Amino acid sequence: MSDTARRHLISIDDLDDEDLHWIVRRGAEYASGAAADDRPLRDLVVGVLFRRTSTRTRTAFSAAALRLGGRLITYGPGDLQENTGESAEDTGAVLSRMLDVLVARTAASEAELRTWAGQRRMAVVNAMTAEEHPTQALADLTTLTRHFGRVDGLRVLYVGEGNNTASALTLALSRFPGVALHLRTPPGYGVGERFLDRAGVHAKRSGATVTQRHDMADLPPVDVVYTTRWQTTGTVKPTPDWRATFAPFQVDAAVLATSPDAVFMHDLPAHRGEEVTAEVLDGPASIAFEQAEHKYHSARAVLQWCAGRAG
Repeated sequence: MSDTARRHLISIDDLDDEDLHWIVRRGAEYASGAAADDRPLRDLVVGVLFRRTSTRTRTAFSAAALRLGGRLITYGPGDLQENTGESAEDTGAVLSRMLDVLVARTAASEAELRTWAGQRRMAVVNAMTAEEHPTQALADLTTLTRHFGRVDGLRVLYVGEGNNTASALTLALSRFPGVALHLRTPPGYGVGERFLDRAGVHAKRSGATVTQRHDMADLPPVDVVYTTRWQTTGTVKPTPDWRATFAPFQVDAAVLATSPDAVFMHDLPAHRGEEVTAEVLDGPASIAFEQAEHKYHSARAVLQWCAGRAG
């Protein structure tokens, strides 16, 4: 196993501006075919652990590791001895002596990932926790870069629950100059104050703006309309009548008509007729499936950066 120091990605805030921009730029280079095919993960072993369902993220990181020359070990939700009482500390200590990178989707908070990351031999990548989905945000930034040629100055309307995708997107977009992020979230389901406060610090430095409202009145003109499904993976709504609260936040043709030149994004999976109508998701403004493909290209950039082999 190599002695190269690994770098962890558990939150967007684990990246400084230079590293954030490198990953996004590298993801766009992979997507365009401009990146050299030098197999930067050759001789490395990547572990993939998912305790929740996944189509895009698991496939993206598995395919990315293999295409970059790495070897893959996969774990299901019941495979590790943590299920029989072994501590997270001991698990991390053992895995770090055998793996170079661990990509993990856990069932709860990021605390377990932070424990596993208490060493420098094995990189730990957050493939989604309850609080944040950083690799989704990086894929989204890659998508924006490919479509618009930039992230700076874009106007983005996010509609729906302030979930882990929204939290990561808020942290990421607030780092880019001139970005205007408008969050429209149902009452009681907004992006948490912890993430808004951190984004506010970034925005003050970058010149971005981040605002949150809990209604759909007076929608601003934007370049991007973004939503996520109402039933976030692994979560349960605390109120039984939550659908009535969410109903006004569906993205339909009327919402897109407020910004007729905007593109539509969705992190998928989508439930047509709930958070978005089929007319929008399958319509000409939608780049949701290109966005899904860019998760794979972005995953290649993330793995290269985390493995310490960024060129």
